[in-house]
Amino acid sequence: MLEIKGLSINYGGIEAVRDISFVVPSGQIVTLVGANGAGKSSTLRSIIGLVKAKSGSIKLAGKELMGSSTDEIVRNGITLVPEGRHVFPDQTVLENLKIGAYLRKGNLDEDIEKVYSIFPRLKERSWQAAGTLSGGEQQMLAVGRALMANPKLIMMDEPSLGLAPIIVNEIFEIIKRVNEVGTTVLLVEQNANMALHVADKAYVIENGRITIEGTGKELLKDERVKKAYLGTTA
Repeated sequence: MLEIKGLSINYGGIEAVRDISFVVPSGQIVTLVGANGAGKSSTLRSIIGLVKAKSGSIKLAGKELMGSSTDEIVRNGITLVPEGRHVFPDQTVLENLKIGAYLRKGNLDEDIEKVYSIFPRLKERSWQAAGTLSGGEQQMLAVGRALMANPKLIMMDEPSLGLAPIIVNEIFEIIKRVNEVGTTVLLVEQNANMALHVADKAYVIENGRITIEGTGKELLKDERVKKAYLGTTA
């Protein structure tokens, strides 16, 4: 379980995240929903060690990770699929996957095959340059690369951003599939409707604070969420 307590993040004197606390139970999908600039991505970047928090606690399975390096956080079982995918375009699909396991030693063949079992399309394109893949395929590769670190928890930052609606549906099926094979998921997503449909637990972040929380189903029915994020009050 990931436990965040009293997390605050400042950028140049501006408080981007303000004393937020939430939990991500093992084996579940948890989503952070909110508008642009609400503090969602800053929260993920702080958890993975890319942004230094002003205060708070970040614990995975009871171990404090606040102040640890990104490499150490990855070794402890957390990976991030960044917004915009950021695959290595000139490297092949297979090379990108191996980069995801850069902290590990030993034979990676079994883990590569596990990724291919989740994403058969990546196996078909294993020797293709990542930059020539479609947006949806690059998102699969970014997720597969993160899985190569054998994480307990995978964080995904806006995985549907910029993708066609039919591909968005496929991406959310992938999120469910990753969770079903045993990986806990923390999801940041502007597509609140899709995110809440797959989430076991959800939190709404507004202006750096958590304002609403509940199960995904509960928030889908919440009038405040419907009005602000789902475009309906029906």
